[in-house]
Formats: sequence, structure tokens, C-alpha cells
Amino acid sequence: MNYSKPYIIYPVNRALERAIAGSLRLIDEETLKLATPDRSVPVADNFLYTRGNFEQHSFSANIFESLRDALEATLTDELRHKDPLAWAETQNRLGNILGAIGQQQHDPEIFQKAVECFTLALEEYKQEDSPLEWAATQANLATALQALGRLESDAKALNTATDAYTAALLVYTKKETPEEWKLIMLQLGMTFHIYGTLLKGNRTFQKAVVAYKNALAELDADNYPVELAAAHNNCGAVLLNLAESEENPERFEEAVRSYETGWKVCMEQQRPVHLSVLCRVNKATAQCELAELTNDAVLAEDVADEFEIIMECFPHALQPLCQKHCDEQFDHAKKIAGISAA
Repeated sequence: MNYSKPYIIYPVNRALERAIAGSLRLIDEETLKLATPDRSVPVADNFLYTRGNFEQHSFSANIFESLRDALEATLTDELRHKDPLAWAETQNRLGNILGAIGQQQHDPEIFQKAVECFTLALEEYKQEDSPLEWAATQANLATALQALGRLESDAKALNTATDAYTAALLVYTKKETPEEWKLIMLQLGMTFHIYGTLLKGNRTFQKAVVAYKNALAELDADNYPVELAAAHNNCGAVLLNLAESEENPERFEEAVRSYETGWKVCMEQQRPVHLSVLCRVNKATAQCELAELTNDAVLAEDVADEFEIIMECFPHALQPLCQKHCDEQFDHAKKIAGISAA
């Protein structure tokens, strides 16, 4: 079947930010001046937190290619022989920056190079000797594979990504490393979700729901507002696809509740307004499908009203394709209501 494609929220990639910060010393002063984003004029960015797995906000993307070149220049055989762990760390940093470039350019070959960097790092990092570095590299590898799998609709890459995230959880535990554990659970949910859409298998969707609920049990609004909103919204997305597969009204209602909670988190924590709007769009879309499934004219009319409110009150917060989606869903809801009432 053809699943709907709800809007997904992606948290900032902290590993990428650390990789950039740890590599700045390698570039010249003139290039270094480009590292800080220009925030002198505030501009609404309606794509914030929606670009993908390699989004970061602390540094300008203008320096990615300079950092790539500088890191590649340091990866000599001499360094590997003299200090294999430093060589592995450099591979890790390079892999993250390549992932960011691959996301910018929508280029699977660059993502593949990132995967190769992390794989090489794992030749030196061993679970027994460097458990935390090994786990971090497994997580980085998984994130690159998830991004590649999304871009290419590659089930093999997504399956390998779930294996790498699961490997990281051999070291990252809820008790000993709670931050890493909860963030891995969030990413694991995202990976199982897209993998499930390719497999068209409810069991994989259910694994995604379990991973999200594990993350939600530990995330809090004060310290992880975006991650919490993302977990609720993205869990709603899985539940929606599961509901479509099962043609199950109760699943649709569960998805609606999850979206609504994500919307509330965005509002209460004063996250960028477009994130709360995306949650509302997702919620109304799920309700539109529920109205069609149950032939509910009243719900369909409410959904049409909701889309009308979104388009009239938040046009500045809608991405162009999202605006088009809202227009289509508004017309569809009105049609359902009309047919049902006839």
C-alpha cells in the first residue's frame, strides 16, 4: 500500500556539532571567520529541524568543505601508525562533516563516504578497549546509514542502521549513560519507521513505536524540548502509517493524541512556531483519514475548518509544499463531508 508521508522533526545532530568544534583549529583564520552563522538579521527559517539527520545550528555550513579538506589531509598512514585512536577520531569527525555535506547536496555517494569513514574508525575502536568511543562511532555510522536509506529508499542500509544503533546500546544504557540511551532510542524509532514503510510490515512499525515510547519515558521538556516534541510527533507518524495498514480507527486516534501532545510541547516550550504548525498539520491529516475511513461527516467538516484556520493564521509558518498539502487536504475534507452528508 501507499503510506502517507507525515512531517518529521529532526533534533540537532550533537555529534556533528562536536566534530566541527573539535576541527576548527585545522582551518586558517580567514576561513574561521565564516564559522559563526550570521544572526545579525533574524530570518524565519521554516525548514529548521526538518532538514534531516545532519542538521546543526551552532556553525555556518560555509566551512564544511574546508573542514573536510583539512581533515582528509591529516589522515596519513603515519598518524594511524603513531596514534591509531587519534586517527580513528579524525575519521569520526570527517564522517560527520561528510554526512552534513551529503545532506546539503542530496548526494548518496557522499553519504557512502561518510559510512566508510565510520567503518574505518571501527577498525581501531574496539568495544573492549574503548567502549564509549566504539558506541559513539556505531551511532554515527547508524545515523549516516539512516540518512542514506531515506535518500535512496534503501532497505539494506536501513536494516544495517538498526543493527548499528542496537550495537551502540550494548554500551549505552539507561542507567549509566541516560542521555545517549534516550537519544539513540529516538533515532532507532525513526529508523524502524522508514524501514517499515519499505518493508510494508506492521511488526517493524511496532518496533518503532516501542523505541519512541522508551525515549518518551526518559525525555523531559526542560532539558530536551525539541527531542520531546520530535518523539511525540514522529511517534504519531508511525502510528498513522500503522493505522493505515491496519485500517484501525483506534490507531488513528492514538496518532492524533501523539501529534497533539507534540504540538503542546512546542507551544509550552516556545519552540519555533512552524514546528507546532507541522504537528497541527499532521494531526489534521490523520483526522482526515479517520473521517474517510469511518465516513464521519462531522469530523470531516471539523478537519476542513482546522486546515482553513492553519492556512489563514499561519501562512508565514508553512513551507511551500506544506501549503500545497494543506490546500489539498482542505478540499479533500470538504469532499468527504459533502459525500457523507448526501
